Amino acid sequence: MKRWRVLVVEDSLTVRMHLGELVASDPALELVGAAEDGKQAIELCQALRPDVVSLDMMMPVMSGLAATEYIMAYCPTPILVVSSSVNRGELFRTYDALAAGALDVMEKPQPDQMGWEAHYLAKLRLVARIKVVTHLRGRRSPPLPAAGLPAAVPAQRLRLVALGASTGGPRALMEVLGALPADFPLPLLIVVHLAPAFGAAFADWLNEQSPLPVRLARHGEGMPQRGVLLAPPGLHLQVRGRQLVCEAGPERLSCRPSVDVLFESLATECGPAAVAVLLTGMGQDGAHGMLAVRGAGGMTIAQDEASSVVYGMPREAVRLEAAQRVLPLGEIGPALAALARPGRWEAS
Repeated sequence: MKRWRVLVVEDSLTVRMHLGELVASDPALELVGAAEDGKQAIELCQALRPDVVSLDMMMPVMSGLAATEYIMAYCPTPILVVSSSVNRGELFRTYDALAAGALDVMEKPQPDQMGWEAHYLAKLRLVARIKVVTHLRGRRSPPLPAAGLPAAVPAQRLRLVALGASTGGPRALMEVLGALPADFPLPLLIVVHLAPAFGAAFADWLNEQSPLPVRLARHGEGMPQRGVLLAPPGLHLQVRGRQLVCEAGPERLSCRPSVDVLFESLATECGPAAVAVLLTGMGQDGAHGMLAVRGAGGMTIAQDEASSVVYGMPREAVRLEAAQRVLPLGEIGPALAALARPGRWEAS
């Protein structure tokens, strides 16, 4: 059986030793090295070529964010960020690391936190299996022209856009929103899978990256005319009539918030007036909801395999024939922006 080679990077000696002992106890994992700062992390990553890096954010000499940017540019390796969710500055650095190519994040172990060790080891095994590519932060390809939009959806009736994402989602969302004009006239609703501890400040971080205003949705508020609203951590986001509903219903496919729940509400309430977009992510969440949107006459777009960090959720949508268009990430924003051109639609 293949053993996944792990590099642990953590400035606290106590935590570093604890994580190393956990890794060594798992028969599917092999501890190949440990580093106490970002500079050592880079040196060991280049020398040892691990299958996965467990990476702290706040470290001396070189931060976890700087190490992530270097590793993903020069020796691409799956990275699991293990960080604190208390400090706002550290949260923002964690989101920056995810945008720079880190794959997933989980909170540092807390005293008497049941199940953390098993969750950590499972995350390492999962992240190690994901193939990553070179990612130079800040280097962006010029926007691609929007691919032809499905003629079957009358653009003049569009009322809103909904997007779902999971693993690789922060960077994908940043790129899609960054391709939209500041006056994009349709509201956008987003469900992204993040651990609840890391979800609270994500809207604030995304707001700083986006030309459009971004905030968390509020239960019972009316549908806005424009702007970006995120599902609050641990709550499903739905559309009912012209109001938004945020509630803690049962998990769907182990997810809350669930992309399926949002998309299904769009199919019921908006029909052909909705656009559903499914981005990179592990699992199947969103695929059946997207099929419901397409069945109701709405427009559906899935990210393609080549540009996805994990081609799980979009793949399932394609398999179900739920996606009318399958586009590279760089074309999704321009395709949505094309809908907003004068004469393309009239808000209802």
